Amino acid sequence: MANKPVRAATALTEAFFDLYPGEATEALEGAPVEEIVRFLETQPTRRGATVLERFSPQMAADCVLHLSNDAVRRILPEMDPGDVAVVLSRLDEPEREQRLALLAGPLAMELKELMTYPDDSAGRMMDTRVNTFRPQLSVKEALSRLRTSRRAPSQDLVIVDEDNKLEGLVALVDAVRADPRRPLEQLVRRMPINVHAMTPREEVVDLLSRRNAMTLPVVDLEGRLLGVIRHDAHLVQAVQEEATADIQTMVGASREERALSTPLFAVRKRLPWLNINLLTAFLAAAVVGLFESTIAKFTALAVLLPVVAGQSGNTGAQALAVIMRGLALREIRVRNTPRVLLKELFAGTVNGVAIAAVTALGVYVWSRSLGLCAVIALAMVMSMAIAGLAGAAIPMLLTALRQDPAQSSSIILTTVTDVAGFFSFLGLATLFANLL
Repeated sequence: MANKPVRAATALTEAFFDLYPGEATEALEGAPVEEIVRFLETQPTRRGATVLERFSPQMAADCVLHLSNDAVRRILPEMDPGDVAVVLSRLDEPEREQRLALLAGPLAMELKELMTYPDDSAGRMMDTRVNTFRPQLSVKEALSRLRTSRRAPSQDLVIVDEDNKLEGLVALVDAVRADPRRPLEQLVRRMPINVHAMTPREEVVDLLSRRNAMTLPVVDLEGRLLGVIRHDAHLVQAVQEEATADIQTMVGASREERALSTPLFAVRKRLPWLNINLLTAFLAAAVVGLFESTIAKFTALAVLLPVVAGQSGNTGAQALAVIMRGLALREIRVRNTPRVLLKELFAGTVNGVAIAAVTALGVYVWSRSLGLCAVIALAMVMSMAIAGLAGAAIPMLLTALRQDPAQSSSIILTTVTDVAGFFSFLGLATLFANLL
């Protein structure tokens, strides 16, 4: 009988967290970290993960810092990797590495990648160890928490909701002057300027300078806070000197090359990529050579060949651009590969059918050959489907192999789309030569 009250209290607690996770987590967040940690270590893995996901990153990081190794191994893999990366990034490097070492290799690698932003991005410039506050918190409670915090103070209090989405900023001077009983939501500046973690560094500096902002929140694609960038005059000067450095890398030139660099330096940096392009061009030409007799017999094929290759190339380029952007903005990860491939294959096929209908009509007006119309229409569908699939698969595969997809995807894709276009059109023409 003595255990009945304990069991009843436990059942009520579990029901509270299962039915009202938001309210339960908010109530739990006000408890001391030690008590929260003891609670998490006694809960089922899924409930513990739900609680940590709903905590502010600051509180979640404090909890992870004190969790046992076994609890870290159980709970973190159940959480969304993006949330885990945000939490771990708030730990000091030795503590972060210790927690990562407890996780499975693929997950640890993914988390490290999520926490690593390009050198010229807002994510690399931000400070992730930032104090965050709920809007319903009173000024007195916020200032008290700020006094006891070990983190560097900012000129603005960053306000987030229960999902860690940015609500706004409260100037520290306004909070000091305000009635201690007032909630922060009455002082907050709504919709402050903010940037995505992958925003180029020069754009960040432009915002800091032009808007005279002292605190610039950095958010993910869903508006969740990742960190803040503080105004720094030295940073502004350094970035302005490098504002145009990345333009050259987009066209295969070296980042180190300058307008007045020596001709030999330019040749040494550009020639390897030109040779790679030449090799891929020979590969595409070899495919055409396989069907030399077919082309000699039906000269119309030579006229229409660039049409098929061009459409497949454009299809692949569209898919590549979307996937590259998704990888750059961390919208997709390697584990999303099957879904991405199916989507681009379907899009390429549907677009291929639509383009094939228009192409067949044009070819019929020009040639009056139903057989040639059928061949080019079928080739168009096949080549565009393959191109869409390749445009998605190549950068995902290079990313999985830990290679830079931006530097070599376009070259590989050009080869694939040319070969697919040439082979599908000329192969079908050879197979159905009696219809031409």
